[in-house]
Amino acid sequence: MELYITEISKYVITLLMALYAYESFAVFRFREEERRGGIYTRQNLLMLAVHFSCFMAICFETGDISYLFFYVFQQIVLFATAVLFHMVYPEANRLIINNMCMLLSIGFVILTRLSYEKAVKQFVIVAVSIAVAMVIPFFIHKLKFLKRLKWVYALAGIGALAVVLILGAYTYGSKISYSIGGVTFQPSEFVKIIFVFFVASALHESTSFLEVFTTAVIAGVHVIILVVSKDLGSALIFFVVYVLMVFVATKNPLYLLAGAAGGSGAAVIAYQAFSHVQVRVQAWKDPWSEIDSAGYQITQSLFAIGSGGWFGMGLFEGTPESIPFVEADFIFSAVAEELGILFAMCMILVCISCFVMFMDISMRLHDRFYRLIAFGLGVTYIFQVFLTIGGGSKFIPLTGVTLPLISYGGSSVLTTLIMFAIIEGLCIVKEEEEQEELVPPRKQKGSKRIGAEDALTGKKGKRKRNRSQSNRKNEEADEVIN
Repeated sequence: MELYITEISKYVITLLMALYAYESFAVFRFREEERRGGIYTRQNLLMLAVHFSCFMAICFETGDISYLFFYVFQQIVLFATAVLFHMVYPEANRLIINNMCMLLSIGFVILTRLSYEKAVKQFVIVAVSIAVAMVIPFFIHKLKFLKRLKWVYALAGIGALAVVLILGAYTYGSKISYSIGGVTFQPSEFVKIIFVFFVASALHESTSFLEVFTTAVIAGVHVIILVVSKDLGSALIFFVVYVLMVFVATKNPLYLLAGAAGGSGAAVIAYQAFSHVQVRVQAWKDPWSEIDSAGYQITQSLFAIGSGGWFGMGLFEGTPESIPFVEADFIFSAVAEELGILFAMCMILVCISCFVMFMDISMRLHDRFYRLIAFGLGVTYIFQVFLTIGGGSKFIPLTGVTLPLISYGGSSVLTTLIMFAIIEGLCIVKEEEEQEELVPPRKQKGSKRIGAEDALTGKKGKRKRNRSQSNRKNEEADEVIN
């Protein structure tokens, strides 16, 4: 009996997730947000069903009903998030909020399976982060001077990264974080957002060669500090985001080609200069030859993905804990093993639908600064997803980047929620721009009086023209008679 229930639950969870992924793209059939209401309601119900089914499977497999109490707290926070965002910001995009909550719920499920203690800690961080994210759309909408803070963004980003370089502690060979009062921060996660604001602020008014060159120097300082700190995954994200934002701002393909050439050269130099990069590349090329050492992580990840099959082995039926750092860098492998490749593919589709919506919002914004912000944050998000999943599936070498909203990590989840909140603020800006286009310009004071005088003058002028025309006709008739 237990075997039948486990098997049926796998198919039910996969079907519900597939339906949710379908609804995530069905939204784009309608341009107006008002016509998407039915889709959003179905998404909320499917998210509730997926979350509930997963925790029921956990309780059934472990025989511990206390997991349901943890589920209730999660559902309260996620439901309150979806409702409050819609109530406080009715102009906000509900697809982004729904997908955000769906990805968070998947993270809660898989982290509960891997480590209940880490899942509880992640839940607390998410609850606090959502409270912070709730106020961000208001400030994005109201603070119009944000586009004039180019040098503030530059100094803040470089300063935060420099603090890590000087005071940070080494974590597996890289300086990526430092602690204050027992709380560990990873500044590069927050600087990603600041960096996007810096590039947008620099290029929204002028895209001259001098401006691009100045921006490139500042961006290069960011990347160099990250390279010296050996945080090469973040350095790659900063570089790609900068090149693509410059290309979109200037529409000059030469900058894109120059960025590709420079990136290729930098990759060769990094391979020659850092031994751990050589180890990761070798493990990527042939992990089986070093399965007991450098290739252990990636081979275990591939075993997990392959053993899961289409519908997964079931929660608590696999062995994802055999993968080192599975809760952070290899969370995708754990999802694929226990929930199945189809579920993992649907999760990827949900991430892609977020990116497509980010790009849609970017294209519909009129202000170049806001447009570049939406584009830069969208690229930052989807490229991080690509690096995490690509590294765990041996598509690219490992970069040590976490999967946004799903992997364990306080700095990562906080910054991703802030990014989503900023996009919601830009949705409000977009709606405001569209309303300004529809509303005709207000009449200035005294316009009614001026209009009346113009009308009166027009009537008088018309009578004068009629009299002059009749006089000319009389004169012409006298000439003909004479």
